Amino acid sequence: MINIIRRNLVDLPTNYSLSYYWCSGSMISIFMVLQVITGVILSFLYVADTCVSFSTVMGFSNDSFYTWCLRYWHMWGVNLLFILFFIHMSRSIYYSSYSKKGVWNVGFMLYLLMMVEAFTGYILPWHQMSYWAATVLTSVVESLPIFGPVLYSYVVGGFAVTGVTLIRVFSVHVCVGFIILGLMLIHLFYLHKVGSNTPLFARSSLSDVVWFHSYFSVKDLVCFMCVCFILLCILFYSPDVLVDVESYLEADSMSTPLSIKPEWYFLMFYTILRCIGSKLGGLALIVSFLFFLWVPTYNNCCVYFFSRQLLFWGIVSLFCSLTYLGGCHPEYPYLMLGQVFSIMIVAFMFLFKLCWSGSSPVVW
Repeated sequence: MINIIRRNLVDLPTNYSLSYYWCSGSMISIFMVLQVITGVILSFLYVADTCVSFSTVMGFSNDSFYTWCLRYWHMWGVNLLFILFFIHMSRSIYYSSYSKKGVWNVGFMLYLLMMVEAFTGYILPWHQMSYWAATVLTSVVESLPIFGPVLYSYVVGGFAVTGVTLIRVFSVHVCVGFIILGLMLIHLFYLHKVGSNTPLFARSSLSDVVWFHSYFSVKDLVCFMCVCFILLCILFYSPDVLVDVESYLEADSMSTPLSIKPEWYFLMFYTILRCIGSKLGGLALIVSFLFFLWVPTYNNCCVYFFSRQLLFWGIVSLFCSLTYLGGCHPEYPYLMLGQVFSIMIVAFMFLFKLCWSGSSPVVW
């Protein structure tokens, strides 16, 4: 065991050209472990019951400073994890890390599971926005042809979102967290097997190397301390800056909020679902985007090629624009812009992943 830890965290040969952008992976690992620890402690105090869930969660914030810290660290930890995840995936796409199929496939599965974990956690407080977000998403599941109604009954546990749904969501939320930790170890195994891509594009990722400790361990520690400082400043200065006002109201199936919207990291997908007239059409567009995002092709051109740069930053701009549009009221011109941008981001991702692809040796 000591030898395994030493080979992966101390004597790991790492290319010295890796910048601070490569610290996002280790930051995700550290904060994911912290999320699981805080989540396990909160699960001891949480009650999955529609009558008391909201009051229990509100009690975390009102009854004790320590439970307040746990709850808000857990809330902001999710936001931080998605910021780090988007940086990590953007860097991987920019430097064509998707050509390393084993690392990329496991990483993409982690992204999907992170979305499942975040959404199930968002439902647990049982406030207005979480209840209606669950209702909207499960209605999309029900609209699937052939097996949609059957799948809906298994997910929801009845004809609508109720306390049975809350119990199932709580179970999924706890289990998926540990599955993510296991997949992170597999992701790390594949990464250390083939090595990281480098900004210098060395032929071998293990050429011109230094030991991981202490060169990169110190760099990761500095990043961790800086991120923790920023997180603590937000936590104690403005902890509710991203919390919707409807999150302070208990779930009421007879009162629909004026504007239903999920957390910011889901707003892009929510915009696509909302602006496309058909639920199946919006779902098909989202699946198409995720499929083209996943396809592990091989890049045959320089990453600094002008048209490739144009497509990459176009995708980033469209992602930010769709996220912003998701927070706007569903009316003209936001719906029309959402339709145009949704089609454009899928087309751009298709062109980006397939325009310069070609045959390559399988790298796992």
